[in-house]
Amino acid sequence: MPLLDRQLVVVTGKGGTGKTSVSAALAVLASRLGKRVLICEMDAKGTLAATFDVGPLPFEPIEVSPGIWAMAMNTEDSLREYLRLFLKIPLIGRLGVLARTFDFVADAAPGVREILSLGKLCYEVRERHYDMVIVDGVATGHVIAQLRAPDAIGELIKVGPVKEQTRWMQDILEDHSRSGVVLVTTPEEMPVLETLDLVGRIRDETNVDIAAVVANRVLPELFGRSEEAVFDALQQPEIVDALRARVGNGVDVVLDGARLAVAMRRGGAAHLEHLRNELPEGTGVVYVPELFSRSTGRRSAELIADALGEELL
Repeated sequence: MPLLDRQLVVVTGKGGTGKTSVSAALAVLASRLGKRVLICEMDAKGTLAATFDVGPLPFEPIEVSPGIWAMAMNTEDSLREYLRLFLKIPLIGRLGVLARTFDFVADAAPGVREILSLGKLCYEVRERHYDMVIVDGVATGHVIAQLRAPDAIGELIKVGPVKEQTRWMQDILEDHSRSGVVLVTTPEEMPVLETLDLVGRIRDETNVDIAAVVANRVLPELFGRSEEAVFDALQQPEIVDALRARVGNGVDVVLDGARLAVAMRRGGAAHLEHLRNELPEGTGVVYVPELFSRSTGRRSAELIADALGEELL
Protein backbone atom coordinates (compact mmCIF):
# COMPACT_ATOMS: atom_id res chain seq x y z
CA MET A 1 0.00 0.00 0.00
CA PRO A 2 1.52 3.40 -1.01
CA LEU A 3 2.50 5.45 2.02
CA LEU A 4 0.38 8.49 1.16
CA ASP A 5 -2.72 6.32 0.74
CA ARG A 6 -2.65 5.29 4.42
CA GLN A 7 -5.11 6.86 6.83
CA LEU A 8 -2.90 6.57 9.92
CA VAL A 9 0.90 6.94 9.83
CA VAL A 10 3.00 6.78 13.00
CA VAL A 11 6.43 8.38 12.53
CA THR A 12 9.22 7.45 14.93
CA GLY A 13 12.99 7.47 15.07
CA LYS A 14 16.00 8.01 17.26
CA GLY A 15 16.25 11.51 18.70
CA GLY A 16 18.05 13.88 16.37
CA THR A 17 17.25 12.07 13.12
CA GLY A 18 14.65 14.62 12.00
CA LYS A 19 11.49 12.71 12.99
CA THR A 20 9.38 15.84 13.45
CA SER A 21 10.64 17.44 10.23
CA VAL A 22 9.77 14.32 8.25
CA SER A 23 6.33 14.14 9.93
CA ALA A 24 5.63 17.75 8.97
CA ALA A 25 6.93 17.19 5.43
CA LEU A 26 4.61 14.20 4.98
CA ALA A 27 1.71 16.41 6.08
CA VAL A 28 2.73 19.10 3.59
CA LEU A 29 3.07 16.54 0.79
CA ALA A 30 -0.33 14.98 1.56
CA SER A 31 -1.99 18.41 1.66
CA ARG A 32 -0.55 19.17 -1.79
CA LEU A 33 -2.49 16.14 -3.01
CA GLY A 34 -5.69 17.70 -1.72
CA LYS A 35 -5.93 15.68 1.49
CA ARG A 36 -7.21 17.00 4.81
CA VAL A 37 -4.43 16.14 7.23
CA LEU A 38 -4.24 15.99 11.02
CA ILE A 39 -0.76 15.89 12.52
CA CYS A 40 -0.31 15.26 16.23
CA GLU A 41 2.76 15.80 18.39
CA MET A 42 2.81 13.04 20.99
CA ASP A 43 5.60 14.22 23.28
CA ALA A 44 4.46 17.89 23.45
CA LYS A 45 7.99 19.31 23.24
CA GLY A 46 6.88 22.14 20.98
CA THR A 47 9.08 21.24 18.03
CA LEU A 48 6.10 20.59 15.75
CA ALA A 49 4.70 24.05 16.46
CA ALA A 50 8.08 25.58 15.60
CA THR A 51 8.12 23.60 12.36
CA PHE A 52 4.91 25.30 11.27
CA ASP A 53 5.94 28.70 12.70
CA VAL A 54 3.03 28.81 15.14
CA GLY A 55 2.65 29.14 18.89
CA PRO A 56 2.14 26.24 21.32
CA LEU A 57 -0.29 23.68 19.97
CA PRO A 58 -3.48 22.95 21.95
CA PHE A 59 -5.25 19.61 22.24
CA GLU A 60 -8.04 20.87 19.98
CA PRO A 61 -6.66 20.80 16.39
CA ILE A 62 -5.96 24.15 14.74
CA GLU A 63 -5.28 24.81 11.06
CA VAL A 64 -1.59 25.65 10.71
CA SER A 65 -1.41 25.54 6.92
CA PRO A 66 -3.99 25.08 4.15
CA GLY A 67 -5.33 21.56 4.57
CA ILE A 68 -3.22 20.80 7.66
CA TRP A 69 -4.53 20.76 11.23
CA ALA A 70 -2.14 20.23 14.16
CA MET A 71 -2.54 19.34 17.81
CA ALA A 72 -0.45 18.32 20.81
CA MET A 73 -1.46 15.26 22.80
CA ASN A 74 -2.62 15.85 26.35
CA THR A 75 -3.64 12.82 28.40
CA GLU A 76 -6.09 14.64 30.66
CA ASP A 77 -7.92 16.22 27.72
CA SER A 78 -7.92 12.86 25.97
CA LEU A 79 -9.43 11.21 29.05
CA ARG A 80 -12.10 13.91 29.24
CA GLU A 81 -12.97 13.34 25.58
CA TYR A 82 -13.08 9.57 26.06
CA LEU A 83 -15.45 9.87 29.00
CA ARG A 84 -17.70 12.23 27.04
CA LEU A 85 -17.77 10.30 23.75
CA PHE A 86 -17.83 6.70 24.87
CA LEU A 87 -19.11 6.66 28.45
CA LYS A 88 -21.46 9.66 27.97
CA ILE A 89 -20.14 11.42 31.07
CA PRO A 90 -20.23 15.23 30.66
CA LEU A 91 -17.31 16.92 32.39
CA ILE A 92 -16.63 20.59 32.87
CA GLY A 93 -13.32 22.02 34.02
CA ARG A 94 -10.38 20.02 35.31
CA LEU A 95 -10.79 16.39 36.27
CA GLY A 96 -9.29 16.83 39.73
CA VAL A 97 -9.58 13.66 41.83
CA LEU A 98 -10.53 11.60 38.79
CA ALA A 99 -7.32 12.65 37.03
CA ARG A 100 -5.25 11.69 40.07
CA THR A 101 -7.02 8.34 40.22
CA PHE A 102 -6.34 7.83 36.54
CA ASP A 103 -2.65 8.62 37.06
CA PHE A 104 -2.50 5.98 39.80
CA VAL A 105 -4.16 3.36 37.59
CA ALA A 106 -2.04 4.32 34.56
CA ASP A 107 1.16 3.91 36.53
CA ALA A 108 0.07 0.48 37.73
CA ALA A 109 -1.41 -0.92 34.50
CA PRO A 110 0.62 -0.95 31.28
CA GLY A 111 -1.07 0.53 28.24
CA VAL A 112 -3.67 2.69 30.00
CA ARG A 113 -2.03 6.04 29.27
CA GLU A 114 -1.01 4.97 25.76
CA ILE A 115 -4.50 3.73 24.86
CA LEU A 116 -5.96 7.18 25.47
CA SER A 117 -3.35 8.91 23.33
CA LEU A 118 -3.46 6.47 20.46
CA GLY A 119 -7.21 5.96 20.85
CA LYS A 120 -7.87 9.64 20.20
CA LEU A 121 -6.08 9.39 16.85
CA CYS A 122 -7.66 6.07 15.91
CA TYR A 123 -11.03 7.69 16.63
CA GLU A 124 -10.23 10.50 14.17
CA VAL A 125 -9.40 7.83 11.57
CA ARG A 126 -12.57 5.85 12.26
CA GLU A 127 -14.81 8.91 12.03
CA ARG A 128 -13.04 10.08 8.84
CA HIS A 129 -12.70 13.64 10.11
CA TYR A 130 -9.46 13.77 8.12
CA ASP A 131 -8.14 11.93 5.08
CA MET A 132 -4.82 11.23 6.79
CA VAL A 133 -3.67 11.30 10.41
CA ILE A 134 0.09 11.63 10.95
CA VAL A 135 1.50 10.91 14.39
CA ASP A 136 4.76 12.65 15.26
CA GLY A 137 5.40 9.79 17.62
CA VAL A 138 7.61 9.20 20.59
CA ALA A 139 11.21 8.12 20.09
CA THR A 140 12.13 4.55 19.24
CA GLY A 141 12.55 3.45 22.85
CA HIS A 142 8.89 4.07 23.71
CA VAL A 143 6.89 3.58 20.52
CA ILE A 144 6.40 -0.18 21.02
CA ALA A 145 4.38 0.50 24.18
CA GLN A 146 2.03 2.73 22.18
CA LEU A 147 1.65 0.30 19.32
CA ARG A 148 0.96 -2.56 21.75
CA ALA A 149 -1.45 -0.59 23.94
CA PRO A 150 -4.66 -2.19 22.58
CA ASP A 151 -3.13 -5.65 23.07
CA ALA A 152 -1.99 -4.81 26.59
CA ILE A 153 -5.40 -3.49 27.63
CA GLY A 154 -7.12 -6.43 25.93
CA GLU A 155 -5.07 -8.81 28.04
CA LEU A 156 -6.07 -6.99 31.24
CA ILE A 157 -9.77 -6.47 30.47
CA LYS A 158 -11.74 -9.36 28.97
CA VAL A 159 -15.26 -7.93 28.70
CA GLY A 160 -17.13 -4.63 28.73
CA PRO A 161 -17.03 -1.30 26.83
CA VAL A 162 -13.29 -0.77 27.29
CA LYS A 163 -12.63 -4.15 25.70
CA GLU A 164 -14.78 -3.14 22.73
CA GLN A 165 -12.85 0.13 22.35
CA THR A 166 -9.52 -1.67 22.21
CA ARG A 167 -10.85 -4.10 19.60
CA TRP A 168 -11.69 -1.46 16.98
CA MET A 169 -8.45 0.42 17.68
CA GLN A 170 -6.56 -2.80 17.11
CA ASP A 171 -8.45 -3.38 13.87
CA ILE A 172 -7.34 0.02 12.57
CA LEU A 173 -3.72 -0.33 13.67
CA GLU A 174 -3.31 -3.81 12.25
CA ASP A 175 -5.00 -3.08 8.92
CA HIS A 176 -2.00 -2.71 6.60
CA SER A 177 -4.09 -0.93 4.00
CA ARG A 178 -4.96 1.82 6.49
CA SER A 179 -2.10 2.15 8.96
CA GLY A 180 1.66 1.87 9.13
CA VAL A 181 4.83 2.98 10.88
CA VAL A 182 7.51 5.15 9.29
CA LEU A 183 10.97 4.91 10.84
CA VAL A 184 13.32 7.87 10.36
CA THR A 185 17.07 7.32 10.47
CA THR A 186 20.27 8.99 9.29
CA PRO A 187 23.29 7.39 7.56
CA GLU A 188 25.18 6.93 10.83
CA GLU A 189 26.01 3.83 12.84
CA MET A 190 23.83 4.25 15.95
CA PRO A 191 20.65 5.48 14.22
CA VAL A 192 20.88 2.64 11.69
CA LEU A 193 21.43 0.00 14.38
CA GLU A 194 18.57 1.38 16.48
CA THR A 195 16.29 1.42 13.44
CA LEU A 196 17.07 -2.21 12.61
CA ASP A 197 16.46 -3.19 16.22
CA LEU A 198 13.09 -1.43 16.20
CA VAL A 199 12.12 -3.06 12.90
CA GLY A 200 12.72 -6.44 14.52
CA ARG A 201 10.71 -5.56 17.60
CA ILE A 202 7.76 -4.22 15.60
CA ARG A 203 7.65 -7.42 13.56
CA ASP A 204 8.04 -9.66 16.63
CA GLU A 205 5.83 -7.84 19.13
CA THR A 206 3.07 -6.26 17.03
CA ASN A 207 1.03 -6.83 13.89
CA VAL A 208 1.53 -3.24 12.70
CA ASP A 209 2.96 -2.73 9.22
CA ILE A 210 6.26 -0.98 8.56
CA ALA A 211 5.21 1.42 5.82
CA ALA A 212 8.69 2.78 5.05
CA VAL A 213 12.09 3.68 6.39
CA VAL A 214 13.18 7.26 5.68
CA ALA A 215 16.93 7.79 5.40
CA ASN A 216 17.29 11.48 6.21
CA ARG A 217 20.22 13.86 5.56
CA VAL A 218 21.88 11.65 2.97
CA LEU A 219 24.98 13.38 1.59
CA PRO A 220 25.11 13.61 -2.21
CA GLU A 221 28.12 12.35 -4.11
CA LEU A 222 29.95 15.64 -4.53
CA PHE A 223 32.92 14.06 -6.26
CA GLY A 224 33.11 11.07 -8.57
CA ARG A 225 36.04 8.69 -8.63
CA SER A 226 37.85 10.74 -11.25
CA GLU A 227 37.55 13.93 -9.14
CA GLU A 228 38.75 12.04 -6.07
CA ALA A 229 41.86 11.00 -8.01
CA VAL A 230 42.51 14.66 -8.84
CA PHE A 231 42.25 15.68 -5.18
CA ASP A 232 44.55 12.82 -4.19
CA ALA A 233 47.13 14.09 -6.68
CA LEU A 234 46.75 17.67 -5.46
CA GLN A 235 47.55 16.58 -1.92
CA GLN A 236 51.12 15.59 -2.76
CA PRO A 237 53.42 17.77 -0.60
CA GLU A 238 55.23 19.46 -3.49
CA ILE A 239 51.95 20.30 -5.22
CA VAL A 240 50.42 21.64 -2.00
CA ASP A 241 53.49 23.88 -1.51
CA ALA A 242 53.17 25.18 -5.06
CA LEU A 243 49.46 25.88 -4.57
CA ARG A 244 50.12 27.71 -1.30
CA ALA A 245 52.68 29.87 -3.02
CA ARG A 246 50.16 30.71 -5.72
CA VAL A 247 46.87 31.12 -3.85
CA GLY A 248 47.79 31.21 -0.15
CA ASN A 249 47.15 28.90 2.82
CA GLY A 250 43.43 28.71 2.05
CA VAL A 251 44.19 25.80 -0.24
CA ASP A 252 44.54 23.57 2.83
CA VAL A 253 40.96 24.28 3.85
CA VAL A 254 39.68 23.38 0.39
CA LEU A 255 41.62 20.13 0.22
CA ASP A 256 40.68 19.14 3.79
CA GLY A 257 37.03 19.90 3.04
CA ALA A 258 37.09 17.72 -0.06
CA ARG A 259 38.72 14.88 1.89
CA LEU A 260 36.13 15.17 4.68
CA ALA A 261 33.21 15.24 2.20
CA VAL A 262 34.45 12.07 0.53
CA ALA A 263 35.01 10.31 3.88
CA MET A 264 31.56 11.25 5.20
CA ARG A 265 29.87 10.21 1.97
CA ARG A 266 31.63 6.84 1.94
CA GLY A 267 30.90 6.23 5.62
CA GLY A 268 27.24 7.12 5.17
CA ALA A 269 26.97 4.94 2.09
CA ALA A 270 28.35 1.98 4.04
CA HIS A 271 25.77 2.46 6.83
CA LEU A 272 22.95 2.74 4.29
CA GLU A 273 24.11 -0.43 2.56
CA HIS A 274 24.03 -2.22 5.92
CA LEU A 275 20.52 -0.87 6.49
CA ARG A 276 19.26 -2.09 3.11
CA ASN A 277 20.86 -5.50 3.52
CA GLU A 278 19.37 -6.10 6.98
CA LEU A 279 15.85 -4.80 6.40
CA PRO A 280 13.15 -7.40 5.71
CA GLU A 281 12.53 -8.00 2.03
CA GLY A 282 10.01 -5.58 0.60
CA THR A 283 10.63 -2.80 3.14
CA GLY A 284 10.82 0.46 1.20
CA VAL A 285 13.63 2.93 1.89
CA VAL A 286 13.00 6.59 1.05
CA TYR A 287 15.98 8.92 0.76
CA VAL A 288 15.99 12.58 1.78
CA PRO A 289 19.21 14.42 0.86
CA GLU A 290 21.12 16.80 3.07
CA LEU A 291 19.53 20.10 2.13
CA PHE A 292 22.50 22.40 2.84
CA SER A 293 19.97 25.09 3.64
CA ARG A 294 19.64 27.56 6.48
CA SER A 295 15.86 27.43 6.14
CA THR A 296 13.92 26.52 9.26
CA GLY A 297 10.29 26.07 10.18
CA ARG A 298 7.69 25.81 7.44
CA ARG A 299 10.20 26.47 4.63
CA SER A 300 12.35 23.55 5.77
CA ALA A 301 9.29 21.27 5.87
CA GLU A 302 8.42 22.30 2.32
CA LEU A 303 11.94 21.52 1.09
CA ILE A 304 11.84 18.07 2.68
CA ALA A 305 8.37 17.56 1.20
CA ASP A 306 9.84 18.33 -2.24
CA ALA A 307 12.48 15.63 -1.70
CA LEU A 308 9.92 13.13 -0.41
CA GLY A 309 7.69 13.87 -3.36
CA GLU A 310 10.44 12.87 -5.78
CA GLU A 311 10.62 9.50 -4.03
CA LEU A 312 6.96 8.82 -3.28
CA LEU A 313 5.02 10.31 -6.19
